[in-house]
Amino acid sequence: MSMKKKDIRALTKDQLRSFFEDSGDKAFRGNQVYEWLWSKGAHSFDDMTNISLATRQMLEENFVINHIRVDTMQRSKDGTIKNAVRLHDGLIVESVLIPTPSRTTACVSSQVGCSLDCKFCATARLKRMRNLNPDEIYDQVVAIDKESRLYHNRPLSNIVFMGMGEPLMNYNNVLKAIDKITSPEGLGMSPKRITVSTSGVPKMIKKMADDEVRFKLAVSLHSAIEDVRTSIMPFNENFPLSDLRESLEYWYSKTKSRITYEYVVWDKINDRKEDINALLEFCSYVPCKVNLIEYNPIDDGEFQQASNKAIDQYINVLESNGIVVNVRRSRGKDIDAACGQLANKS
Repeated sequence: MSMKKKDIRALTKDQLRSFFEDSGDKAFRGNQVYEWLWSKGAHSFDDMTNISLATRQMLEENFVINHIRVDTMQRSKDGTIKNAVRLHDGLIVESVLIPTPSRTTACVSSQVGCSLDCKFCATARLKRMRNLNPDEIYDQVVAIDKESRLYHNRPLSNIVFMGMGEPLMNYNNVLKAIDKITSPEGLGMSPKRITVSTSGVPKMIKKMADDEVRFKLAVSLHSAIEDVRTSIMPFNENFPLSDLRESLEYWYSKTKSRITYEYVVWDKINDRKEDINALLEFCSYVPCKVNLIEYNPIDDGEFQQASNKAIDQYINVLESNGIVVNVRRSRGKDIDAACGQLANKS
């Protein structure tokens, strides 16, 4: 019976060094392999040209590199690129490159499908099939960095965990991926250029604060009124706004890092004066800014973009109370790459 090969990127550098020592080789060979796997992004053992053929064959017999493959790449007329990424087991997730004149942002996925049930999001309809491994998250970033250099002549500058899945429901793997992305042995990116966006899992927000993470936090809020939020994000029943508020106050007390609220305004759902006032009050608890996001319909018409007048009212009230507001126009709508549209239609 053939032994199942181990995923080599599940090993730490120390474990790789030990493997070589146990095989009668020198420990530093583990360092070389580790560098090929992470900072050089090798897809196969044959790529590892400074390692002897016999050693490469020995690696081939014992291990596998579960590399992602960009199955299809779509380019929007606004420069946005959407990748359908095939994983080693045949499942597919999507990731997006979002270019602006000053930066290139990778929007990456953390789960196949999603653990949560937000009604306005196409991904939520897929249900969670599994969590992504750290290397699968890392590979999405590497692929987008290559595309950024190829099509926009500059390296990737920012990463947002706003693709498929709820990152805090895959907490350990997301943190391991970020460790690799920020490590000098990986991509060496600054954690300040990484934002993890959550729908709001209070226990995990507190854990992040306790773990002294250095990346930024964004919360998909969409309503600061309990029953309205529960109607569009049913999981809110288990994680009510009072718990979310407490966890965000805790986060700020530990990290001193300002929170971003992601907020879509929909027609006849959260476009009333009381919705605006409730958001204003919620913004008073911890230092924050608000991103008002243009809504991207997902076929069934239940949710419709609010009028410009309603959005202007939000902006006027928030800004007159000293809260920073950005209006995020959606990118990549023509290829279903915009916020909430990632559903593996391909």
